[in-house]
Amino acid sequence: MKLEIKNLSKKFGDSVVLNDINLTFNSGKIYGFIGRNGSGKSVLLKIICGFYPPTEGTILLNGKNYIEKNEFPDNTRALIEKPKFLPDLTGFENLELLASIQNKIGKKEIDDILEKLNLTKEANKKYSKYSLGTKQKLGIAQVLMENPKLIILDEPFNGVENETAHKIRNILLEEKKKDKIILIASHIKEDITTLADIVYEVDGGKIHKYNKK
Repeated sequence: MKLEIKNLSKKFGDSVVLNDINLTFNSGKIYGFIGRNGSGKSVLLKIICGFYPPTEGTILLNGKNYIEKNEFPDNTRALIEKPKFLPDLTGFENLELLASIQNKIGKKEIDDILEKLNLTKEANKKYSKYSLGTKQKLGIAQVLMENPKLIILDEPFNGVENETAHKIRNILLEEKKKDKIILIASHIKEDITTLADIVYEVDGGKIHKYNKK
């Protein structure tokens, strides 16, 4: 799988958030984005997901310009900013509802990902009763449960306890071995530099490769 960003710019009114971005992402790697809050990290990820149209430029996934066709990228799952689920359903019921859209997985796969993320005890608790960290873990669970080829995570360790954060890192390293593209953004450098193969810094509308050493 290859994801290519070509001459990408994004403006909101007169404000330039991203300016002439050119990046290529290949399978089997984790790519990290660091930068202060409001630097444009989340905007870039939303454009890749098809949530925002670019002002200029193109994005190709395996050579397909899905943005031009007003489509979402194939085989992609994302968690951007805060996760949101139906408050009156349990964690399990929320995941089961999402899984029913494409019917790729069943209860076993949902149980498996809940166990991996230390969510088994909270599976039958209503989402409205979840803590910030538990909500975050459920958001990551919905990203991973259907085995996507392109994984996009924005601030994935926000509010997550150290034990589960360690588990998430190990899970992502295992997912990388399955020839996937993984994109992670955070304003905390240590979250990214310890995990990503290639790190980019987002600042002033530009994206530069960051030297981890």
